[in-house]
Amino acid sequence: MGRGKVELKRIENPTRRQVTFSKRRNGLLKKAFELSILCDAEVSLIVFSPTGKFYQFASHEMERTIARYRSEAGLSGPNDHSHTRSLEFWRREIEELQKTINETEAKLRHCIGEDIEMLGMKELKQLERQLKAGVERVRSKKLRIAAEHVNWLKGKDD
Repeated sequence: MGRGKVELKRIENPTRRQVTFSKRRNGLLKKAFELSILCDAEVSLIVFSPTGKFYQFASHEMERTIARYRSEAGLSGPNDHSHTRSLEFWRREIEELQKTINETEAKLRHCIGEDIEMLGMKELKQLERQLKAGVERVRSKKLRIAAEHVNWLKGKDD
C-alpha cells in the first residue's frame, strides 16, 4: 500500500511544521548521503531551519565544492572586492571588541586591587571614588533587605 499524496502548502501549526521539517530534513540528508555513495557524486547540502538553525552535509570538503560551484557558475571568487571589504570590516570589529574586552578586564582587576601599580594618582582617586560608591550601594541594599526582613518578622508575630 502506497502513501497518499500530500498537498504542498505551508503547514500553519508551528509544532507540526517543526516536526515535519525535522523528519524531512533527516530524509533529505539521508538521500544526499546515499547519492554520494551510490553514484560517487560530489554532494553538498546546506539547510537553514525556519528558526535559523544551520544543517549541512558534504561528501567532500564543503569549501571545495562551493569553490567548484562558483567557478562552474561563473561567479566571482572569494577574492572579489566586496568580500575583501567585508573581511576587513570584521577584522577591525574584532580588534575593537578585543580592545574593549581588555580594557574592561583591566578595570575589573583594578576593582579587586590587582594591577594597580601602574595607575597614577588621578586614576587611583577615581578608582577609590568608584569603590566607595559601590560599597555604599551594597550597604544600602543590605539595610533595605534587613528592614524588609524585620518588617516581615513583625508581621508574622501579629
